[in-house]
Amino acid sequence: MKPTTQPIPSYVGQDIYVGLDVHKRTYSVVVRCNQMEVKRWSVIAEPEKLAEQLNKFFKGGRIHSAYEAGFSGFRLHRVLVSQGIDNRVVHAAAIEISSNSRVKTDQRDARKIAEQLEAGRLKGIRIPSESEEQARLLSRTRRQLVSQRSRVQNQIRMKAHQFGLIGPEDRRGMSHKMVGEILESFDCMEFQVSVKALQQVWRTLDREIAQLEVRLREQAEADRREATYRSVPGLGAVSARILAHELGDLSQFANERQLFSYTGLTPGEYSSGEHTRRGRITKQGNRHVRGVLIEVAWRAIKQDQSLADVYHRIWVRAGNNRAIVAVARKLIGRIRAAFRSQTLYVSEAMRPADGPESEVA
Repeated sequence: MKPTTQPIPSYVGQDIYVGLDVHKRTYSVVVRCNQMEVKRWSVIAEPEKLAEQLNKFFKGGRIHSAYEAGFSGFRLHRVLVSQGIDNRVVHAAAIEISSNSRVKTDQRDARKIAEQLEAGRLKGIRIPSESEEQARLLSRTRRQLVSQRSRVQNQIRMKAHQFGLIGPEDRRGMSHKMVGEILESFDCMEFQVSVKALQQVWRTLDREIAQLEVRLREQAEADRREATYRSVPGLGAVSARILAHELGDLSQFANERQLFSYTGLTPGEYSSGEHTRRGRITKQGNRHVRGVLIEVAWRAIKQDQSLADVYHRIWVRAGNNRAIVAVARKLIGRIRAAFRSQTLYVSEAMRPADGPESEVA
């Protein structure tokens, strides 16, 4: 008796949903079709290889895939799309996690993505062009170096605290002058060598950051978006570069809701019966852009009366944090309007302060 062979399933005309868990060396793949898991495997982390396998295994099907945004960037996305696969890159916070899910494995993560993709619960983030990715290398590298510099400054401060050279109430920002004073006050060879080594790293970072800022200024001179961003109150040269790199021309966002979602400024909603309450922002979206917008908002309320009014109106009933987030939302919405109308941002002149109540809290 001849052994029976399993018929090869046909996926012609079927919708195929692929969840991908992406790592440096491998991709974990889980595939669903018609509410069932039909295949799972791991493949070496080569985008072309994955695309080839998906099109081979599910020939004739409409393939939809998704993976979590992260270290791998967007090359995988671009390769999949170029091979006819409907891919989306999703924010990590958008992937729902079951309350009883305690074990994290690659296959389980890929399965969650496949299930939620099939259920229509995953929305993709905005994908930058390759030229946009390349341009923002400058501002992102500067951010990394500034972060490294802050760590070095804190390491020096902790060593000074260790030997009682800085008091617990001393909240001065660390400076090279302050380091010099600390070194003069403590004649210990080991301390001197350690702190001077850290200070040398600090000076090197200062030089590299300054060089990057020169390049950013050169880049800004050739960017048509610069004038619009720099017309915004509270937005300096570096912040303008960051927003230009991360957001581009804001007229590309179809509506403010899409823009707020991308920048992580969408308030969460909590529903109970017939009541819906808005709470804190979801913090999905670009965390760095959100931080920049909050910083700019604090400066802008001292330069644009209409924004100061928004801040005070909400501050009275909800406090500082919610008030400044509302200002950031209002601000980025107005910047988008300026791009759409191809005009500069117009600030409302500040009214003279009448007393302590008029000052920004």
